[in-house]
Amino acid sequence: MPRPKQFRKVAEEPRVSVFKPAGIPRVELDEILVTVDEFEAFRLADFERLNQREASSVMHVSQPTFNRILSSARNKIAEAVVKGAALRFEGGEYVLPCDVRVFQCNDCGESTEAPMGVPRPRECPACGSNSLARMKRVKESGETET
Repeated sequence: MPRPKQFRKVAEEPRVSVFKPAGIPRVELDEILVTVDEFEAFRLADFERLNQREASSVMHVSQPTFNRILSSARNKIAEAVVKGAALRFEGGEYVLPCDVRVFQCNDCGESTEAPMGVPRPRECPACGSNSLARMKRVKESGETET
């Protein structure tokens, strides 16, 4: 059975949807699409200065996957700068922190996550039990959210 698709965690969506060279109308420019997960990898590595192991952990992907995402982002951004193209930030396979549900196994205590809109996990990835309970989120103020 193939491994289920993992959504990449993104802290927030980009603040702008298009970034372009000054002085040239957007309709005259070629656009290069950078997905939101590529933007997040670029932000973590080159703006936040995290190493790839730390950044891959933040995005909940493997280090080789993070490297592929980051390489793709850097190539697209370099191409836009060299060719004078506009960058469009949209799409990709990602979830925001508020879009994730957390389930805890009643048997072993291990927790697992599932994005909103995706069916709840059928079994615990650690022990295989089907006794999973949805966890309540805790707001930053310490209050429990339902």
